[in-house]
Amino acid sequence: MMKFGLSQAVTRSEDQAFLCGAGRYVADLVPGDALRAVVLRAPHAHARIRAIDTAAARAMRGVRLILTADDVADLGPLPCLGIPRGVSVAPSPCPVLVGDVVRHVGDAVAFVVADTLDRARDAAEAIVVDWEPLPHVVDPAAAVAADAPPVWPGRTGNVAYTQTLGDAEATARAFAQAAHVVELKLVNQRLVANYMDTRAVTASIDRADGRITLTLGSQGSHTVRDILAGQVLRIPPERLRVITPDVGGGFGTKLFPYREYALAAVAAERLGRTVSWVADRADHFVGDSHGRANVTTARLALDRDHRFLALDVDMICDMGAYLSCFAPYIPFAGAGLLPGVYALPACHVRIRGVHTNTVPVDAYRGAGRPEAAYVIERLVDTAARDLGVAPDALRRKNFVAPGAMPYTTATGKVYDSGDFAAHMARAQEIADWTGFAHRAAIARHRGKLRGIALATYVEACGTVGPETATLRLDRDGVVTVLIGSQSTGQGHATAYAQIVAEHLGLPPSRVRVVQGDTDAIATGAGTGGSSSIPCGGVALDGAARKLAEVVKAIAADALEAAPADIELADGVVRIAGTDRTISFAGVATAPAATPARLTVADTFRPTAATYPNGTHLAEVEIDPETGAVEIVRYVIVDDVGTTLNPLLLEGQIHGGAAQGIGQALLENTVYDSDSGQLVTATLQDYALPRAGDLPAFTFETRNVRCTANPLGVKGAGEAGTIGAAPAVINAVVDALWRAHRIREIDMPASPQAIWASLRDPARMHTL
Repeated sequence: MMKFGLSQAVTRSEDQAFLCGAGRYVADLVPGDALRAVVLRAPHAHARIRAIDTAAARAMRGVRLILTADDVADLGPLPCLGIPRGVSVAPSPCPVLVGDVVRHVGDAVAFVVADTLDRARDAAEAIVVDWEPLPHVVDPAAAVAADAPPVWPGRTGNVAYTQTLGDAEATARAFAQAAHVVELKLVNQRLVANYMDTRAVTASIDRADGRITLTLGSQGSHTVRDILAGQVLRIPPERLRVITPDVGGGFGTKLFPYREYALAAVAAERLGRTVSWVADRADHFVGDSHGRANVTTARLALDRDHRFLALDVDMICDMGAYLSCFAPYIPFAGAGLLPGVYALPACHVRIRGVHTNTVPVDAYRGAGRPEAAYVIERLVDTAARDLGVAPDALRRKNFVAPGAMPYTTATGKVYDSGDFAAHMARAQEIADWTGFAHRAAIARHRGKLRGIALATYVEACGTVGPETATLRLDRDGVVTVLIGSQSTGQGHATAYAQIVAEHLGLPPSRVRVVQGDTDAIATGAGTGGSSSIPCGGVALDGAARKLAEVVKAIAADALEAAPADIELADGVVRIAGTDRTISFAGVATAPAATPARLTVADTFRPTAATYPNGTHLAEVEIDPETGAVEIVRYVIVDDVGTTLNPLLLEGQIHGGAAQGIGQALLENTVYDSDSGQLVTATLQDYALPRAGDLPAFTFETRNVRCTANPLGVKGAGEAGTIGAAPAVINAVVDALWRAHRIREIDMPASPQAIWASLRDPARMHTL
């Protein structure tokens, strides 16, 4: 087995720099002579701008430029590209700077550039805006009322679009014949991404040819360049270079361009100087897209034997004030997975995208799939409780069987592989499911409420592409990988080096990975939808096979042997069974080697989604005196297809689960309905999970090879997030139900929320 090849637990090569503070993020690369910029943001949720007076600010010391809407009238709005086919969407153009009506707290009104950051801030504060406050609405459930304040004129109920999936008639027939119907209303609350490094951009201009270079944090430099150049700046893409250095987390929210990127480019061009804007955390809370924000009513129909007949789901999906880049696609992507891992003959889903006077919502880790898993898994647990049957037995009875694969769901998804009952059984075995009653009795003796629950999930991913990987053998014997994906902390340099090692026998230190530069790399799909390995990795695997054949051919010529007798191993090229070798550097400098011959490429275009799946099992204890929840046991058994690197995989799953647990127990984006202000606008008010909030994870895989790509990989970047929230909330509700017959609680199940529910007689009832 190759020491550094596929399926080996190779330690991440990136971590030494990151752990020692040697990472190179955008803010670390700001030149000392760069001008600094700030954004003046709206303090109102909804208001008309009567006038803007910038005279005093422009006259202040060190101020070089102030841009308002009139100054950038030639720029296009930030586009919405993620509109599902056949859906009619009412326009809600998001201008780079607003000159008439602001529609959420944080809407951008002016861009101020000065010699220093402090002078730019002072000048922004000196701008006088004459505001006319307008009525606002911040709750999506309230926004759909006929008399709700309109975010955009002429739209009854603030509905931007309506979309349906599935078969309404078949679903209605199934419900008419059902012996049991279970209904649940759920709130999947709004979240703020809170990646480690805030967004930033440095714009520079080449005075000789007028080319603009933007250095910014992204999940794909080509995506940002193409959208920004083609639709916002309205310049040829070759006039714009985008460089992405180290990125400390993206989570979907760094996939697309933001206003500040265009504004920095304009400022650099007009001033002929380098301009840098770095968001502070307050900018992040009100200027970057948020996630989730759904209000869902779901109904499940069952027959007398407790087999699922149909699922009916109504979703109100908060879009915020504007339709962000991929926003309408997110609920659509999730809705397709609402049947989950179950054999559901019929399904119907209605989606209403609704505007509110809030920050726009877009992709956030999982992008619709965590929302779908939360709905179906909460609903299945509720059905089991209402019917008086065991939740694992109800699941087992209704799982799609391995023998039914490939299985087409009622929403048109085609599951190619999976054994759902097997990974659930393994999770129960690890967690000692049958011993829970004893542990619960001990907890009761200590005055604690104990609960245990499952969540099974399936997601669709691996479709962001095509991706091209280029490999080049350099004269020093190092192999350079050029690829358009973008690591935001996942460990691409390590993972890609392993794929190269599999075919070339080189240690990771002899592989150099280059990402994030539109000049160095011709094309790129970026990183999103857990596609870097299922798409980019497959392309790299193909390129590595090609380069191996080239190296063998050149080495055979140099060693006077047949290519079939050449082997690549232990960092050298040798005639198999002999001590006659040539180094990779020797191959690269051999007479038969040319730069063109030593450079190969391969492209992979996915034709079907991959379907990672798994079981999360959570066991919790609740202190009824405080409402505090402790996760005392947490087991994950996943099917991610072929595992490239077990260490990287486990890290990805742990990180995703941490975000899901954060949503389940802590995180909540709160707007005040009276003022429209974002109440949780700092990390003092927005509760992120810390180490003490997280359990010791037990993680295993029970993989079934994927058939959608040659490597058999399914993707894992979002899997942990998808299963975590429903598992934890199901466990919390299990504890509350056992003790007080409390049937439901919304996220986040914070100590305050649980404490209040335990003291609310209306919530304590027996069905």
